[in-house]
Amino acid sequence: MKEARFDARGSRVRWTEADGDGPARVYVHGLGAASTVYHAHIAARPELAGRRSLFVDLPGHGLSDRPADFAYSLESHADALAAVLDEARVVGAEIVAHSMGGSVAIVLAHRRPELVTRLVLTEANLDPHPPATAGSSGIAAYTEEDFVARGYVRVLEDIGATWAATMRLADPLALHRSAAGLVAGTHPTMRRMLMELPVDRVYLQGASSGELAGYEELTASGVRVVTVPGAGHNVMFDNPDAFVAAIAGCP
Repeated sequence: MKEARFDARGSRVRWTEADGDGPARVYVHGLGAASTVYHAHIAARPELAGRRSLFVDLPGHGLSDRPADFAYSLESHADALAAVLDEARVVGAEIVAHSMGGSVAIVLAHRRPELVTRLVLTEANLDPHPPATAGSSGIAAYTEEDFVARGYVRVLEDIGATWAATMRLADPLALHRSAAGLVAGTHPTMRRMLMELPVDRVYLQGASSGELAGYEELTASGVRVVTVPGAGHNVMFDNPDAFVAAIAGCP
C-alpha cells in the first residue's frame, strides 16, 4: 500500500500497486466502492498482466482518509487522484474508471492533461442531475445530516450485497458529499469535457442499462462507444471478457 497527501492538513489518499512496464494503468472505482474489488481480477488477466497497475481508493472510500472538512466534489476528487499520480511519478497514464470514478477521470484529464493519454470509462456519469433511480440521486436526496444519522443505514439495507460490502468501508459524510457532487456535475459538463479531450477515449455501456444518451454526439467527437452484451452497470463483473478486450484495445 502507498499513499499521498491530498489536502493542507496532510490527509492521505491510498492505493495498492502491481509492478510492471509502463505506461501505468490506473484503476478508479465508483461511488461507495473500492478499486481492488472491482478491478484486481481484471488487471490479473493474461491480456493485461505485466503493466504497472495502480488501484486507487478515492478520499472517503476504502483505505483512504476521510477528512470532515473536504468537499468530495468531482474536482476535489480529481485533485486527489492527481496527487496520487504526482507522488507515483506517473505521467501519460491509461485510466480505467467506473461510474463516478469515470467522471473524476474526465475532470482529471481536463485539468491535468499531461497525466492522461487514454480513458476507458465504464458507465461514467456524463451529465448533472442523473435519474432518480441512480444511486447518487437517492443518496443526495437526503440532507447531509439526515443521511449520516439515518439514511446511510437505510441505503446499506436496500442495495445489493456486492455494493454494500464496499459501501460499508465508505464514510457516510464523504459518501453523501460525493453523491451530491455527481448530481451537481461540473462546468463545463463532464460530457462536454470528454468530447473535447485530445486522448484515446473508450466508453463502455452495459446493454442491460439501455441506450446511452447522446450516443451519436459522443461518437462524432471520437469517443468509441462499446455496448457490452449481457452486462449492466458493473460490466467488469457481468462480462469480464468484453471488459478486458476493451482495455486491451480489441474491437
